[in-house]
Parts: sequence; structure tokens; C-alpha cells
Amino acid sequence: MAVTQQLARIPEGYLAACRQSAAASSDRDPHWDPPAYDVLDLDWAPALLKRAGEVAGLEEVHRDALRQATNGDTALDLGFRNTHPHAIAPFGDSPTGLAASQVARVSELLGQIDMPLLLAALPADERDAASLIGQVGSITGGLRAYLLQHFNALRDFYVDAAKRQLLVVLWWD
Repeated sequence: MAVTQQLARIPEGYLAACRQSAAASSDRDPHWDPPAYDVLDLDWAPALLKRAGEVAGLEEVHRDALRQATNGDTALDLGFRNTHPHAIAPFGDSPTGLAASQVARVSELLGQIDMPLLLAALPADERDAASLIGQVGSITGGLRAYLLQHFNALRDFYVDAAKRQLLVVLWWD
């Protein structure tokens, strides 16, 4: 099983309930189980998206938004999500998150990124583009299609989270 980046959209109340469940449970079970429609698997795309933005000359404010959308922040207390035996990030850094106000700002900035234009700035040769952004191996369907699909999914995920005033939690699993 490959280690991929996961995101979940959750209300503040859900996070509080999970903290309370973890504290009250003898085995520290937070009962973490967001609905499938509020979870996004970004695969290995985050690093490639960020690097493509750097290479293509994406403005710093948008690069920062992309970084924050895929790295999270330390503003949320998610310690209970990295505790054995119920850890959700056993293969990477501790889970991070974004508060609803941060989600709204990231959503707005992601919506300003013209990803097809950004991808057009990469070398035309697929192998050259892949080498430049650090992609190793081949991607079924091609690098540009992969990046566009994952960027669109990320942007749409944040747009919905912002509309619903949800937090976003990120981890590698």
C-alpha cells in the first residue's frame, strides 16, 4: 500500500467530539471516521503540484496557498490523531490542519490559479517536464492530466469546505 496524502473536511464540533472521545476512552479511540465524501486522497500530487508552481513561476502568494493547502498549519490541536493504536499518520509527519478562516483564504487563492496555463509553462516534452519537477516513473494518462486532475480535486475540496465553514485536517497514510 502506497503512502498518500489524505485530507478531511470536518466541523469544529466533530473535532471537539473526537478529542473528548479520545480523552474518555480507555484505549484513546477518538472515533475518527469522517464521511467518505469529506475525505480526499491526493496521492503523491502535493510535491509535484508545488514544484510545478515553482518552475512555472506561480506568484508567491499562490505558491504559499498551494503549500498551505497541502501542508496545513499548526493552528489546530490534533495530537489525539497521532496516538497509537489509532494514529492516522503512521508514515509521515503528525497530522496538521487549517481553521475555517484559513480554509476560506486558501480556497479563494486556489480559485485564482489558472492550472492549464501553469502546466503549459512546463517543457513540452513529458520527460523533460517530469524531470524538471522531480516526478519519477511514469504516470498513467500523463503528467499534465495527473496534475490537473489532482489540482482540480484539491481546489474543489477547499471551495466546498469554505462554503460549509469547515476545518481541513491533513495527514500522510
